[in-house]
Amino acid sequence: MRWTVDEPATLDFDGVVALKATLIAGSVSVLASDDRPSVLVGDVEGPPLVVGHEAGMLTITHERLWEGVLTWLRTHRARAAITVTVPRDCPVTLNLVSADAVITGMTARTSIRSGAGDVTLDGVTGAIDANTVSGAIEAQGLDGRVSFTSVSGDLALAGGDIDTLAARTVSGRIAADVDLAGGGRIEVNTVSGEVALRIPESAGAQVALHSAAGRIETSFPELGREERAVTRSVTGKLGDGSGRLSVNTVSGGVALLGRAGDGGAGAFDPGMEK
Repeated sequence: MRWTVDEPATLDFDGVVALKATLIAGSVSVLASDDRPSVLVGDVEGPPLVVGHEAGMLTITHERLWEGVLTWLRTHRARAAITVTVPRDCPVTLNLVSADAVITGMTARTSIRSGAGDVTLDGVTGAIDANTVSGAIEAQGLDGRVSFTSVSGDLALAGGDIDTLAARTVSGRIAADVDLAGGGRIEVNTVSGEVALRIPESAGAQVALHSAAGRIETSFPELGREERAVTRSVTGKLGDGSGRLSVNTVSGGVALLGRAGDGGAGAFDPGMEK
């Protein structure tokens, strides 16, 4: 079935097995719920929204999408505010131009592609793939495999038991305060973006921190420091060395801090101002 929506409306569905939404501007919230799946459209400006539901696949996009993109570029009048409730095990794919997104409680694969919009993830688990150009990504309580990519947007992650965290930016800052699952991996790469990581003092990991021009600071005295003409490095083993933590930057500063074992992961001030 297919609906064209140009004013506030609520649509309910018998079942949803996957969600794919494309939004130019405005906001989209995806909430895990045990209730009947629904789409709540609070506001539409510019091209109408087209909502489709076929074989359990729920799709949301703008009518005449590329015409809408051109309209937004000229006038910034192509936006909508959407709230979607789906089962927590529903895979989610969001493609956003300038819209903001909030995703909470999902447990299946979550994939986000965003230009300038900010993305918030709360209590999302499973495989997470979030990419922005200039929008910020903020997340808390993530578990599983996490991939963050941004050009100039900041990435901030608080809490969660991470199996794999792969984070890449050009100039965006990366800050993560997480627990490392046994054998977990953290791999961070930036050009000029600063990196601040906090892990439990009891974590086990092989550590390799490298920066060509930025300074490297750590609260782990067991790590060795080496400075050469073209690079600075801090390397060594923490605990049983079962995991891996690597950071590579060109000119960004790096801070690796320890957290007492009885303290929960959360927001922190890495004190990395130059």
